[in-house]
Amino acid sequence: MSSTPPSGAPPAAPSGTAADAATEARPQLGTPVDGVDVLGSLSPSRAADFRSCPLMFRFRTIDRLPEQPSPEAVRGTVVHQVLEDLFDLPAPERTPERALEMVPGAWDAVLTREPELAAVFEDGSAASWQDACRGALRTYFELEDPRRLEPAERELYVEALLDSRLLLRGFLDRLDEAPDGALRIVDYKTGRAPSPGFEARALFQLRFYALVLWRTRGVVPRELRLIYLGDGQTVSWSPDVEDLLATERLVEAVWRAIEHGHRTGEWLPQPGFACRWCSFRDLCPEYGGTPPPLPARPAAG
Repeated sequence: MSSTPPSGAPPAAPSGTAADAATEARPQLGTPVDGVDVLGSLSPSRAADFRSCPLMFRFRTIDRLPEQPSPEAVRGTVVHQVLEDLFDLPAPERTPERALEMVPGAWDAVLTREPELAAVFEDGSAASWQDACRGALRTYFELEDPRRLEPAERELYVEALLDSRLLLRGFLDRLDEAPDGALRIVDYKTGRAPSPGFEARALFQLRFYALVLWRTRGVVPRELRLIYLGDGQTVSWSPDVEDLLATERLVEAVWRAIEHGHRTGEWLPQPGFACRWCSFRDLCPEYGGTPPPLPARPAAG
């Protein structure tokens, strides 16, 4: 397995130039972009939105229409908070009992950042919802023993500037580093594992991050691991250079398609199974809706 990036890969360097104020206090790994005419920036979640449905991408990213958060999404936020905070404790204290006790405090921390989320439980379902959070944490302890782990990074902001001048950016849930320098990217999911044959779409986010790490550190991560707390399964993949080059071509193709949408104003719906949960269904032409007029795109400065 080669670990040498292609020629022209930017050197690793402290970043922060592309990070906003919300990310400045977090650990960061990136490439210098000062003085570079950056083509644009793309995160794995926005790339996945566009691949799933260009019209949903438009509503979420261009129109910035409000979405009502679901209890499931908020559960994911709280469980991630607990798993982040858990590793702040001394290793012997990272027990299932302690993790379950941390749920109310994690919920309070999330509410402090996003007080509007309290409206999700106006029907009085908060108690049963917290039980669901604890259930996900119990499942986590069936899959890993955090007393035997010391992650290199948690909630790590990463960015990489490709040769095309496209900036890739996002947050890693967890980065593990072995004594020999081997890297493992870990992502927690509070839902269920994908059906056989659908793992590639689920792994796209981690391939994206693996590409960023390769571009910044010159190391191909040894393992990408998705931990599904909804059914206690894991999905793992060992990428190689060809995987990462293919991922780079894919994200650049996604960006070109996004730019085409900006130029033409064409953001076509892509109906599928996920439509039943879409917040924008009432505006979708596939269901008799009418999208609002496109907002004006700011002129390039």
